[in-house]
Amino acid sequence: MTRFETRAVHAGREDFAQLCVHAPPLDLSTTYPVADLDAGTASFDALVAGHAQAANPIYARLHNPTVARVEAALAQLEGTQACVAFASGMAALTAVLLERRQHGAHVLVVRPLYGTADHLLASGLCGLQVEFVDAEQIADRVRGDTALIVIETPANPTLDLVDIRAVVAAAGSVPVLVDSTFATPLLQNPAEPGASYVLHSATKFLGGHGDVIAGVVCCDEARAQPLRTVRAATGALLHPLAAYLLHRGLPTLALRVERAQANAQTLAARVAAHPAVKRVHYPGLGTVRNAHLVQSQMRGPGCLLAFELHGGHAAAAATMAAVRLMTPAVSLGSVDTLIQHPAGLTHRVVAEADRRANGITPGLLRLSAGIEHAEDLWSDLAQALDAAMVASSPRAAAA
Repeated sequence: MTRFETRAVHAGREDFAQLCVHAPPLDLSTTYPVADLDAGTASFDALVAGHAQAANPIYARLHNPTVARVEAALAQLEGTQACVAFASGMAALTAVLLERRQHGAHVLVVRPLYGTADHLLASGLCGLQVEFVDAEQIADRVRGDTALIVIETPANPTLDLVDIRAVVAAAGSVPVLVDSTFATPLLQNPAEPGASYVLHSATKFLGGHGDVIAGVVCCDEARAQPLRTVRAATGALLHPLAAYLLHRGLPTLALRVERAQANAQTLAARVAAHPAVKRVHYPGLGTVRNAHLVQSQMRGPGCLLAFELHGGHAAAAATMAAVRLMTPAVSLGSVDTLIQHPAGLTHRVVAEADRRANGITPGLLRLSAGIEHAEDLWSDLAQALDAAMVASSPRAAAA
């Protein structure tokens, strides 16, 4: 079997020689001619039922060849039978929740996780009874009507790790969904230790250039089929241009992640020594929960770190205002380095008590390392942290 770096370049392109093309074809059709009505009806029935393909795509909400190509590529990279692509990571999560609602009303969720995912689950919008638990409580909290268990590892934004194999064992027959956005398929493959669904906000590392919003769920074909039905019914399809951009980003995934991870390692070590910083959260430093899983479940510590500042919110705001090279913005996994304030932005929709209980403090910043030179990144961050110390000093507050 070819190695990941090779598969990332060639996956989804197996028929290019036959088509005599070098770049992925981009099919922007919204509808497809139906010359044979009976054959068209058969295709319609198959696609609405969730089949991966049919003789005629019929309508773009049911199937698109460009989207199908990137789905095939990502299934290869995650080691699953299938992949279903959606308009965003949140659309992907919502589709799984809606499909699982047919199998039970109860969902177990381990915090922390992406703020909007937390909000969706806690809100009850999907008609599910959601119970937030520690990973160690799962075996005792599984009920007869438990339809799904949701975890994110590494966790957003604290980078805590969750033992996927242990959660799968505790879940028994209940399917486990793992949001593996932070890890990417290069560093972690949750299906191998038994996860039923592997979710990625493909907006992040998979796209990698800050120009596409997408979400994917990798799973076996039996679970993919009803997800396609949900996608067709709800209209949560991925636009073919977004699929094209997503596929374009995959060949450089390994290169980008390896460079960004090296930068994150350098920055984490230096941030830990800066006097403005109270604590650094980074798996490579052993400063997160279950950091030992970097040696087994993961193949590297990843490209993100978080750090808490002594000066709290004032210091965090001053740091974001002072950076000149880094981009003070939400999201992650882009080629440029992004820094943001979870309590005030990505996790603002989570109740304050729940944020604090999960380590999302007013002084916490999350940094997604890009592929710039590490020394340039550190020079920028160091001066920003210095500025934060001045801005949050008692003398500055009194003034």
